[in-house]
Amino acid sequence: MSRMPTLSATEIRSDRLLLRTALRDTDREGFVELSTDPEVQAYIGGPSPRSEAEQRFDVALAADQAPRRGNFVIADLATDRFLGTLMLAGRAADRPGHVAEDGEELELGYVLRRGAWGAGYACEAAAAVLRVAAGELPDQPVVLVTQSANERSMRLAARLGFRPVRTFEEYGAEQTLCTAPLSVFRG
Repeated sequence: MSRMPTLSATEIRSDRLLLRTALRDTDREGFVELSTDPEVQAYIGGPSPRSEAEQRFDVALAADQAPRRGNFVIADLATDRFLGTLMLAGRAADRPGHVAEDGEELELGYVLRRGAWGAGYACEAAAAVLRVAAGELPDQPVVLVTQSANERSMRLAARLGFRPVRTFEEYGAEQTLCTAPLSVFRG
């Protein structure tokens, strides 16, 4: 488990989005849809059976009394509708894909419901959390790992300012490791 400092923010707002650490019972259907949709899960391990997704939600909701820092629900600011999830936390040192010798980097990850694709939500959510992190945390590398075949995610990484540094094999597929210094997101 990483001992890296993580974000203290429990809510981050952008023009259209609310990123919140609190998982709510009203997020259930969105969470289950996110976990069971074959297109959404195509590059991240494949869909889960509905019963497994519901069980994971129940466990996460019960544990949400002490939410994990750096893990956010992406919700519509006006309606609080669940759109997806975003994580900015230490990448596990035992996983491949690091730029620091000690394996201590922040990792950015995100996944959105298919109905939220193409509206710029992933970019807006990622930029908002990175801006807050850059103002709160010391400068350090941030990594983003995506399956090389995931062209949409590769384009988003580039748009955010991440640059590919190498590829490696994980989960039976080629992954691309992208990185950016946290300081570039200071605004």
